[in-house]
Amino acid sequence: MTKPISNSDHFRATLLTLQGELLAVSSTGQEAAQTVELDHTTIGRVSRMDALQQQAMAQAAQQRRHIQLQRIESALQRLENGKFGWCMRCGEEISRKRLEVDPTAPLCIACADGRNR
Repeated sequence: MTKPISNSDHFRATLLTLQGELLAVSSTGQEAAQTVELDHTTIGRVSRMDALQQQAMAQAAQQRRHIQLQRIESALQRLENGKFGWCMRCGEEISRKRLEVDPTAPLCIACADGRNR
Protein backbone atom coordinates (compact mmCIF):
# COMPACT_ATOMS: atom_id res chain seq x y z
CA MET A 1 0.00 0.00 0.00
CA THR A 2 3.00 2.28 -0.08
CA LYS A 3 3.54 2.23 -3.85
CA PRO A 4 2.69 5.76 -5.08
CA ILE A 5 0.26 6.11 -7.96
CA SER A 6 2.07 6.97 -11.16
CA ASN A 7 1.61 10.53 -12.37
CA SER A 8 0.61 11.90 -8.96
CA ASP A 9 1.50 15.38 -10.28
CA HIS A 10 -1.15 14.93 -12.98
CA PHE A 11 -3.82 14.08 -10.41
CA ARG A 12 -2.71 16.88 -8.06
CA ALA A 13 -3.01 19.40 -10.92
CA THR A 14 -6.42 17.99 -11.88
CA LEU A 15 -7.67 18.19 -8.29
CA LEU A 16 -6.37 21.73 -7.80
CA THR A 17 -8.00 22.84 -11.06
CA LEU A 18 -11.34 21.33 -9.97
CA GLN A 19 -10.98 22.97 -6.59
CA GLY A 20 -10.32 26.38 -8.15
CA GLU A 21 -13.29 26.08 -10.48
CA LEU A 22 -15.63 25.09 -7.65
CA LEU A 23 -14.42 27.92 -5.43
CA ALA A 24 -14.99 30.42 -8.24
CA VAL A 25 -18.52 29.14 -8.86
CA SER A 26 -19.20 28.94 -5.14
CA SER A 27 -18.48 32.61 -4.60
CA THR A 28 -20.99 33.61 -7.28
CA GLY A 29 -23.59 31.09 -6.07
CA GLN A 30 -23.61 32.45 -2.51
CA GLU A 31 -25.78 35.41 -3.47
CA ALA A 32 -28.42 33.24 -5.14
CA ALA A 33 -28.72 31.06 -2.03
CA GLN A 34 -29.41 34.00 0.30
CA THR A 35 -32.77 34.41 1.99
CA VAL A 36 -35.44 35.63 -0.38
CA GLU A 37 -36.87 38.96 0.68
CA LEU A 38 -40.02 39.78 -1.17
CA ASP A 39 -42.10 42.89 -1.50
CA HIS A 40 -45.59 41.45 -1.21
CA THR A 41 -47.13 44.55 -2.77
CA THR A 42 -45.32 44.24 -6.09
CA ILE A 43 -44.63 40.51 -6.50
CA GLY A 44 -47.38 37.99 -7.12
CA ARG A 45 -47.69 34.54 -5.58
CA VAL A 46 -46.22 32.77 -8.63
CA SER A 47 -43.20 35.07 -8.63
CA ARG A 48 -42.66 34.43 -4.90
CA MET A 49 -42.88 30.67 -5.45
CA ASP A 50 -40.44 30.93 -8.33
CA ALA A 51 -37.99 32.95 -6.22
CA LEU A 52 -38.23 30.44 -3.38
CA GLN A 53 -37.70 27.54 -5.78
CA GLN A 54 -34.64 29.23 -7.29
CA GLN A 55 -33.29 29.84 -3.80
CA ALA A 56 -33.77 26.16 -2.87
CA MET A 57 -32.02 25.05 -6.07
CA ALA A 58 -29.13 27.44 -5.40
CA GLN A 59 -28.79 26.12 -1.84
CA ALA A 60 -28.77 22.51 -3.08
CA ALA A 61 -26.11 23.33 -5.67
CA GLN A 62 -24.06 25.09 -3.00
CA GLN A 63 -24.29 22.00 -0.77
CA ARG A 64 -23.14 19.75 -3.65
CA ARG A 65 -20.18 22.07 -4.29
CA HIS A 66 -19.28 21.97 -0.59
CA ILE A 67 -19.32 18.16 -0.57
CA GLN A 68 -17.20 18.02 -3.73
CA LEU A 69 -14.71 20.46 -2.21
CA GLN A 70 -14.45 18.19 0.84
CA ARG A 71 -13.83 15.19 -1.45
CA ILE A 72 -11.12 17.13 -3.30
CA GLU A 73 -9.43 18.12 -0.04
CA SER A 74 -9.53 14.50 1.13
CA ALA A 75 -8.00 13.31 -2.16
CA LEU A 76 -5.25 15.92 -1.88
CA GLN A 77 -4.51 14.68 1.66
CA ARG A 78 -4.33 11.09 0.37
CA LEU A 79 -1.87 12.28 -2.28
CA GLU A 80 0.29 13.85 0.42
CA ASN A 81 0.34 10.79 2.67
CA GLY A 82 0.81 8.23 -0.11
CA LYS A 83 -2.67 6.70 0.10
CA PHE A 84 -4.05 8.18 -3.12
CA GLY A 85 -5.14 5.52 -5.58
CA TRP A 86 -5.74 2.92 -2.88
CA CYS A 87 -9.23 1.88 -1.76
CA MET A 88 -10.01 3.21 1.70
CA ARG A 89 -12.11 0.12 2.48
CA CYS A 90 -10.27 -2.93 1.11
CA GLY A 91 -6.81 -1.50 0.44
CA GLU A 92 -6.70 -2.60 -3.20
CA GLU A 93 -5.47 -0.29 -5.92
CA ILE A 94 -8.14 1.87 -7.58
CA SER A 95 -7.96 1.58 -11.35
CA ARG A 96 -6.38 4.51 -13.14
CA LYS A 97 -9.39 4.67 -15.45
CA ARG A 98 -11.66 5.24 -12.44
CA LEU A 99 -9.35 7.94 -11.09
CA GLU A 100 -9.30 9.67 -14.47
CA VAL A 101 -13.11 9.85 -14.37
CA ASP A 102 -13.27 10.83 -10.69
CA PRO A 103 -9.94 11.72 -9.08
CA THR A 104 -11.71 12.12 -5.73
CA ALA A 105 -12.84 8.47 -5.65
CA PRO A 106 -11.90 6.96 -2.27
CA LEU A 107 -13.11 3.44 -3.12
CA CYS A 108 -12.44 0.86 -5.80
CA ILE A 109 -15.36 -0.13 -8.04
CA ALA A 110 -16.07 -3.33 -6.09
CA CYS A 111 -16.31 -1.51 -2.76
CA ALA A 112 -18.28 1.39 -4.25
CA ASP A 113 -20.78 -1.11 -5.65
CA GLY A 114 -20.96 -2.86 -2.29
CA ARG A 115 -19.46 -6.13 -3.49
CA ASN A 116 -16.65 -6.05 -0.92
CA ARG A 117 -18.28 -5.95 2.48
